[in-house]
Amino acid sequence: MTRRRKIYEGKAKILYEGPEPGTIIQYFKDDATAFNAQKKGTINGKGVINNRISEHVFTRLAHIGIPTHFIRRLNMREQLVKQVEIVPIEVIVRNVAAGTLSKRLGIEEGTPLPHTLLEYCYKDDSLGDPLIAEEHIACFGWATQEEMQDISSMAIRVNDFMSGMFAGIGIRLVDFKLEFGRFFDGDFARIILADEISPDGCRLWDIETNEKLDKDRFRRDLGGEVEAYQEVARRLGLLPDEGSSEIMDLDAHRAKKSK
Repeated sequence: MTRRRKIYEGKAKILYEGPEPGTIIQYFKDDATAFNAQKKGTINGKGVINNRISEHVFTRLAHIGIPTHFIRRLNMREQLVKQVEIVPIEVIVRNVAAGTLSKRLGIEEGTPLPHTLLEYCYKDDSLGDPLIAEEHIACFGWATQEEMQDISSMAIRVNDFMSGMFAGIGIRLVDFKLEFGRFFDGDFARIILADEISPDGCRLWDIETNEKLDKDRFRRDLGGEVEAYQEVARRLGLLPDEGSSEIMDLDAHRAKKSK
Protein backbone atom coordinates (compact mmCIF):
# COMPACT_ATOMS: atom_id res chain seq x y z
CA MET A 1 0.00 0.00 0.00
CA THR A 2 1.43 3.39 -1.01
CA ARG A 3 1.86 5.78 1.88
CA ARG A 4 0.02 9.03 1.24
CA ARG A 5 1.83 12.34 1.51
CA LYS A 6 0.48 14.49 4.32
CA ILE A 7 0.15 18.12 3.28
CA TYR A 8 -1.21 19.68 6.45
CA GLU A 9 -2.59 18.71 9.84
CA GLY A 10 -4.96 21.05 11.61
CA LYS A 11 -6.95 20.89 14.82
CA ALA A 12 -9.79 18.79 13.40
CA LYS A 13 -8.59 17.46 10.03
CA ILE A 14 -5.61 16.10 8.14
CA LEU A 15 -5.09 16.92 4.45
CA TYR A 16 -3.39 14.40 2.18
CA GLU A 17 -2.33 14.64 -1.43
CA GLY A 18 -5.19 13.52 -3.64
CA PRO A 19 -5.18 10.76 -6.28
CA GLU A 20 -5.31 13.29 -9.14
CA PRO A 21 -3.70 16.72 -9.64
CA GLY A 22 -5.76 19.46 -8.08
CA THR A 23 -7.40 17.18 -5.50
CA ILE A 24 -6.97 16.73 -1.75
CA ILE A 25 -8.11 13.99 0.62
CA GLN A 26 -9.63 15.50 3.77
CA TYR A 27 -9.53 13.23 6.84
CA PHE A 28 -11.78 14.07 9.81
CA LYS A 29 -10.24 13.51 13.25
CA ASP A 30 -11.89 12.94 16.62
CA ASP A 31 -9.70 15.62 18.23
CA ALA A 32 -11.61 18.46 19.86
CA THR A 33 -10.16 21.87 20.68
CA ALA A 34 -11.51 25.12 22.05
CA PHE A 35 -10.26 28.62 22.83
CA ASN A 36 -7.65 28.47 20.04
CA ALA A 37 -6.44 25.02 21.15
CA GLN A 38 -5.91 26.04 24.78
CA LYS A 39 -8.40 23.30 25.67
CA LYS A 40 -7.92 19.91 24.03
CA GLY A 41 -9.76 16.61 24.16
CA THR A 42 -11.41 13.87 22.12
CA ILE A 43 -15.01 13.29 21.10
CA ASN A 44 -15.20 9.64 20.07
CA GLY A 45 -16.57 9.23 16.56
CA LYS A 46 -16.79 12.98 15.91
CA GLY A 47 -14.85 12.66 12.67
CA VAL A 48 -17.35 10.15 11.31
CA ILE A 49 -20.33 12.37 12.12
CA ASN A 50 -18.71 15.57 10.85
CA ASN A 51 -17.76 13.87 7.58
CA ARG A 52 -21.35 12.79 6.99
CA ILE A 53 -22.91 16.10 8.03
CA SER A 54 -20.46 18.17 5.98
CA GLU A 55 -21.04 15.94 2.93
CA HIS A 56 -24.80 16.36 3.32
CA VAL A 57 -24.69 20.14 3.71
CA PHE A 58 -22.17 20.75 0.91
CA THR A 59 -24.14 18.52 -1.45
CA ARG A 60 -27.37 20.38 -0.75
CA LEU A 61 -25.64 23.76 -1.11
CA ALA A 62 -24.31 22.69 -4.51
CA HIS A 63 -27.89 21.95 -5.54
CA ILE A 64 -28.82 25.61 -4.99
CA GLY A 65 -25.81 26.84 -6.96
CA ILE A 66 -23.22 27.47 -4.24
CA PRO A 67 -19.78 26.48 -5.65
CA THR A 68 -17.87 24.29 -3.17
CA HIS A 69 -14.66 22.30 -2.96
CA PHE A 70 -16.52 19.05 -2.18
CA ILE A 71 -16.25 16.26 -4.77
CA ARG A 72 -17.39 13.10 -2.97
CA ARG A 73 -17.13 11.19 0.30
CA LEU A 74 -14.57 8.37 0.08
CA ASN A 75 -15.34 6.48 3.29
CA MET A 76 -16.58 7.10 6.82
CA ARG A 77 -13.77 9.53 7.67
CA GLU A 78 -12.49 10.89 4.37
CA GLN A 79 -13.72 12.96 1.48
CA LEU A 80 -12.19 14.05 -1.80
CA VAL A 81 -12.12 17.81 -2.34
CA LYS A 82 -10.75 20.30 -4.84
CA GLN A 83 -7.42 21.87 -3.98
CA VAL A 84 -7.85 25.57 -3.28
CA GLU A 85 -5.84 28.49 -2.00
CA ILE A 86 -7.53 29.30 1.28
CA VAL A 87 -8.44 32.95 1.78
CA PRO A 88 -6.97 33.78 5.23
CA ILE A 89 -10.31 35.00 6.57
CA GLU A 90 -12.89 33.22 8.70
CA VAL A 91 -16.43 34.44 8.13
CA ILE A 92 -18.66 34.29 11.20
CA VAL A 93 -22.37 34.39 10.35
CA ARG A 94 -24.55 35.32 13.34
CA ASN A 95 -28.33 35.14 13.72
CA VAL A 96 -28.54 35.09 17.53
CA ALA A 97 -26.20 36.63 20.12
CA ALA A 98 -23.91 33.99 21.62
CA GLY A 99 -20.29 33.26 22.46
CA THR A 100 -17.75 36.02 21.96
CA LEU A 101 -20.34 38.46 20.59
CA SER A 102 -22.26 38.33 23.87
CA LYS A 103 -19.05 38.77 25.86
CA ARG A 104 -17.71 41.65 23.76
CA LEU A 105 -20.91 43.69 23.63
CA GLY A 106 -22.70 42.60 26.81
CA ILE A 107 -25.69 41.25 24.90
CA GLU A 108 -27.53 38.45 26.67
CA GLU A 109 -26.88 35.11 25.02
CA GLY A 110 -29.91 33.96 23.07
CA THR A 111 -31.01 37.45 22.00
CA PRO A 112 -32.14 37.39 18.34
CA LEU A 113 -30.21 39.89 16.22
CA PRO A 114 -32.12 42.54 14.23
CA HIS A 115 -30.60 41.09 11.07
CA THR A 116 -27.91 38.60 10.11
CA LEU A 117 -24.47 39.84 11.14
CA LEU A 118 -21.27 38.99 9.27
CA GLU A 119 -17.97 39.21 11.14
CA TYR A 120 -14.46 38.53 9.84
CA CYS A 121 -11.47 37.05 11.62
CA TYR A 122 -7.88 36.80 10.40
CA LYS A 123 -6.91 33.12 10.21
CA ASP A 124 -3.85 32.88 12.45
CA ASP A 125 -3.91 30.59 15.49
CA SER A 126 -0.83 32.22 16.99
CA LEU A 127 -2.71 35.53 17.12
CA GLY A 128 -5.96 33.96 18.31
CA ASP A 129 -7.80 34.56 15.00
CA PRO A 130 -8.39 38.27 15.74
CA LEU A 131 -11.53 40.08 14.69
CA ILE A 132 -10.90 42.34 11.68
CA ALA A 133 -12.81 44.83 9.54
CA GLU A 134 -13.18 44.87 5.77
CA GLU A 135 -10.73 47.79 5.78
CA HIS A 136 -8.04 45.48 7.18
CA ILE A 137 -8.76 42.95 4.44
CA ALA A 138 -8.41 45.58 1.72
CA CYS A 139 -5.38 47.25 3.32
CA PHE A 140 -3.36 44.04 3.61
CA GLY A 141 -4.56 42.50 0.36
CA TRP A 142 -6.04 39.35 1.90
CA ALA A 143 -8.91 39.49 -0.60
CA THR A 144 -10.02 41.84 -3.35
CA GLN A 145 -13.20 43.90 -3.19
CA GLU A 146 -14.77 41.63 -5.81
CA GLU A 147 -13.79 38.52 -3.83
CA MET A 148 -15.30 39.99 -0.66
CA GLN A 149 -18.54 40.68 -2.52
CA ASP A 150 -18.63 37.02 -3.59
CA ILE A 151 -17.78 35.85 -0.06
CA SER A 152 -20.40 37.99 1.67
CA SER A 153 -23.17 37.19 -0.81
CA MET A 154 -22.43 33.46 -0.60
CA ALA A 155 -22.34 33.61 3.21
CA ILE A 156 -25.82 35.16 3.27
CA ARG A 157 -27.17 32.58 0.81
CA VAL A 158 -25.65 29.73 2.82
CA ASN A 159 -27.20 31.15 5.97
CA ASP A 160 -30.65 31.48 4.39
CA PHE A 161 -30.56 27.90 3.18
CA MET A 162 -29.11 26.36 6.34
CA SER A 163 -31.42 28.29 8.65
CA GLY A 164 -34.40 26.78 6.84
CA MET A 165 -32.84 23.33 6.64
CA PHE A 166 -32.17 23.18 10.38
CA ALA A 167 -35.47 24.83 11.34
CA GLY A 168 -37.18 22.00 9.46
CA ILE A 169 -35.68 19.49 11.91
CA GLY A 170 -36.29 21.55 15.05
CA ILE A 171 -32.85 23.18 15.32
CA ARG A 172 -32.04 26.89 15.53
CA LEU A 173 -28.93 27.95 13.60
CA VAL A 174 -27.46 30.45 16.07
CA ASP A 175 -24.18 31.15 14.29
CA PHE A 176 -21.52 29.38 12.24
CA LYS A 177 -18.09 29.73 10.66
CA LEU A 178 -17.29 29.58 6.96
CA GLU A 179 -14.03 29.45 5.04
CA PHE A 180 -13.51 30.15 1.36
CA GLY A 181 -10.79 29.37 -1.15
CA ARG A 182 -9.58 30.37 -4.58
CA PHE A 183 -10.10 27.63 -7.14
CA PHE A 184 -7.86 28.11 -10.16
CA ASP A 185 -9.01 27.22 -13.66
CA GLY A 186 -5.96 28.12 -15.71
CA ASP A 187 -5.12 31.72 -14.86
CA PHE A 188 -8.63 32.45 -13.66
CA ALA A 189 -9.45 32.09 -9.94
CA ARG A 190 -12.93 32.03 -8.49
CA ILE A 191 -14.10 31.96 -4.89
CA ILE A 192 -15.68 28.72 -3.67
CA LEU A 193 -16.82 27.43 -0.30
CA ALA A 194 -14.19 25.26 1.42
CA ASP A 195 -13.31 23.53 4.73
CA GLU A 196 -16.35 21.89 6.44
CA ILE A 197 -19.76 22.66 7.90
CA SER A 198 -20.51 20.61 11.01
CA PRO A 199 -21.36 20.97 14.72
CA ASP A 200 -17.67 21.82 15.23
CA GLY A 201 -18.19 25.20 13.54
CA CYS A 202 -21.91 25.83 14.10
CA ARG A 203 -23.93 26.73 17.16
CA LEU A 204 -27.04 24.57 16.95
CA TRP A 205 -29.78 24.82 19.59
CA ASP A 206 -32.93 22.76 19.90
CA ILE A 207 -35.77 25.16 19.00
CA GLU A 208 -38.04 24.00 21.85
CA THR A 209 -35.53 23.59 24.71
CA ASN A 210 -32.44 25.60 23.64
CA GLU A 211 -30.38 22.49 24.35
CA LYS A 212 -26.95 22.89 22.77
CA LEU A 213 -26.21 20.34 20.04
CA ASP A 214 -22.69 21.46 19.09
CA LYS A 215 -19.10 21.91 20.29
CA ASP A 216 -20.21 24.28 23.06
CA ARG A 217 -20.91 21.13 25.04
CA PHE A 218 -17.15 20.51 24.99
CA ARG A 219 -16.14 24.17 25.40
CA ARG A 220 -18.35 24.61 28.47
CA ASP A 221 -17.87 21.16 30.05
CA LEU A 222 -21.55 20.31 29.63
CA GLY A 223 -20.90 16.67 28.71
CA GLY A 224 -22.94 14.67 26.22
CA GLU A 225 -20.89 15.74 23.21
CA VAL A 226 -21.18 12.42 21.40
CA GLU A 227 -24.94 12.27 21.89
CA ALA A 228 -25.37 15.88 20.68
CA TYR A 229 -23.45 15.31 17.45
CA GLN A 230 -25.35 12.06 16.87
CA GLU A 231 -28.67 13.85 17.43
CA VAL A 232 -27.90 16.40 14.71
CA ALA A 233 -26.96 13.63 12.28
CA ARG A 234 -30.04 11.60 13.24
CA ARG A 235 -32.40 14.51 12.64
CA LEU A 236 -30.77 15.09 9.25
CA GLY A 237 -31.51 11.45 8.41
CA LEU A 238 -27.84 10.45 8.32
CA LEU A 239 -27.88 7.93 11.17
CA PRO A 240 -30.41 5.34 12.29
CA ASP A 241 -32.31 6.10 15.47
CA GLU A 242 -30.55 3.23 17.21
CA GLY A 243 -27.09 1.79 16.90
CA SER A 244 -25.30 5.01 15.92
CA SER A 245 -22.81 4.63 18.75
CA GLU A 246 -21.90 1.16 17.54
CA ILE A 247 -21.34 2.48 13.99
CA MET A 248 -19.01 5.22 15.26
CA ASP A 249 -17.10 2.90 17.58
CA LEU A 250 -16.57 0.36 14.79
CA ASP A 251 -15.22 3.03 12.45
CA ALA A 252 -12.89 4.40 15.13
CA HIS A 253 -11.47 0.88 15.51
CA ARG A 254 -11.02 0.53 11.74
CA ALA A 255 -9.33 3.94 11.49
CA LYS A 256 -6.76 3.00 14.16
CA LYS A 257 -5.96 -0.26 12.35
CA SER A 258 -5.50 1.44 8.97
CA LYS A 259 -3.05 4.07 10.22
